[in-house]
Amino acid sequence: MKGSRKIALIVLTIILTVGLAGGLLIHQKAASRSKKPRIIATTYAVVQIAAKLDLPLVGVPTTQNKLPQRYANVARVGSPMNPSVEKIASLKPTVVYSVTTLRDQFGKAFKQRHIQPYFLDLTSVSKLKQTIKSMGKRYQRTAQASKAVNEINRSQVQVKRITKQHGKHPRVLILMGLPGAGYLIATNRSYVGDLVALAGGDNVFSSTNQEFMQPNDEAIKRANPQVILRLAHALPQIVIPQFKSEFKSDPMWRTLAAVKHHRVYDLTEPNFDATANMRAPQALKIISKWLYPQRGDTR
Repeated sequence: MKGSRKIALIVLTIILTVGLAGGLLIHQKAASRSKKPRIIATTYAVVQIAAKLDLPLVGVPTTQNKLPQRYANVARVGSPMNPSVEKIASLKPTVVYSVTTLRDQFGKAFKQRHIQPYFLDLTSVSKLKQTIKSMGKRYQRTAQASKAVNEINRSQVQVKRITKQHGKHPRVLILMGLPGAGYLIATNRSYVGDLVALAGGDNVFSSTNQEFMQPNDEAIKRANPQVILRLAHALPQIVIPQFKSEFKSDPMWRTLAAVKHHRVYDLTEPNFDATANMRAPQALKIISKWLYPQRGDTR
């Protein structure tokens, strides 16, 4: 009998041990699931960064841009400039990402729902690289982050090599089209202004703190840009015809060197946007080609 009780005690001990281990494993898995980030990206640029870092998203912006396949069935949360606070709240996010240039779009409705978006600074290529590194570290994606940053670095080296081959830097005017409301001038503080500087161009309008400024015909005539870049990142089907009509109807434009020598270029998505994104390497190469075209090629 003693032997039977001893065996039963051993069996009971084993069962309890296995049960405890199983319970701990289930608890660990549940804790792991609870710590899994629920990330919402409210702009296409943030979606691109998330894709490069292989991050899961529970919400993406409503956009005409083609989203990466992995996010094709993810919930849409509205346009970047007017996201739906109700939809975002229903997804129970752990973090909501936007960009600093859209900070004013997130008002009282978000505060009332106790949602505090995190604004990424994507106003320059260097800020983009810093953001990629920071997010890579935060979400244990350092290898992916390094690969993405190295791709941008390689393109910067290439365009810098081209710039060094030329003594003079072309004077560049950057315009950002506004659907139904004309255009603004993009300064050196804007993302496209940063691309121009990296590609070896001299922005004819600079500022210490403004990304964009109101146009001034007399100042534009005095600057006499050799290259004009027209950014149509929102509703290009409206903005590009708007630009063409403006350049045709206002005789001021015909006095500029850029127009006389047919060096006016339209910047559209996906390569160009108002904020830095993962198409920066391609954008840099395109602008470099426009600033320093090969002989006989001014396209």
